[in-house]
Amino acid sequence: MTSDWDATRYDTDQSFVAAYGTPLVDLLDPEPGERVLDLGCGTGDLTATLAERVGDAGRAVGVDRSPSMVARARTRHDGPAFVRGDLRAPPVRGADGALSNAALHWVPAADQDRVLAAVADALRPDGRFVAELGGTGNVASVVRAANAARREHGHDPADPWYFPSVGEYTMRLEDAGFEVRRAVLFDRPTDLDGTDGLASWLAQFGDPLLGELPDRDAVAAAIVERLREERFDGETWTLDYRRLRLVAVRV
Repeated sequence: MTSDWDATRYDTDQSFVAAYGTPLVDLLDPEPGERVLDLGCGTGDLTATLAERVGDAGRAVGVDRSPSMVARARTRHDGPAFVRGDLRAPPVRGADGALSNAALHWVPAADQDRVLAAVADALRPDGRFVAELGGTGNVASVVRAANAARREHGHDPADPWYFPSVGEYTMRLEDAGFEVRRAVLFDRPTDLDGTDGLASWLAQFGDPLLGELPDRDAVAAAIVERLREERFDGETWTLDYRRLRLVAVRV
């Protein structure tokens, strides 16, 4: 999993991530006095919204692996507890609900079952879990362009993220001790900010595609050029996001 991010860039160029996660709060439907977790909280916008809903900021806990994200979340939002931690070991037990937005696809497939078991352990019986992550086919155009650019520059293809199907992830949740109440895969074309939106997106999220390549900048530029006609209208880059949204209850 990526361990650090450019938190300032995340709040400016990638503010759409938290904005698209707002409906998850309504799906979780936290009640006053409940204790809730935001797993992979980023810079804390959804954690702050959860805190407002439960009426006691200290009962909303945001967890993120990135030190820069946690530091910025603490600066931007008074009240909620922000903890640097691993999703494989949430720092709370007996929570009433947990939310995860755009974080689980960063967990390697081999670690998914461990993470979901840890989420179940963090919840009380009948505790709710709401999550959204990239689903099968997410940003397929970017992956295709990246692997073509990698081959063009003499590198092997990359298989960077875990984007599961509905059936696959439902089974994982059930094996972890959840009853799945809702699971849906849907297309969500996503606009990026600015005429350099794709370059900024690759700078922030592209490590799994570009890694430690010695010619990283050249490969990134080649990806942008390969996608320019398909994904750029002269003003805005639009990526082919596909999201998997899930609602589950710990049994």
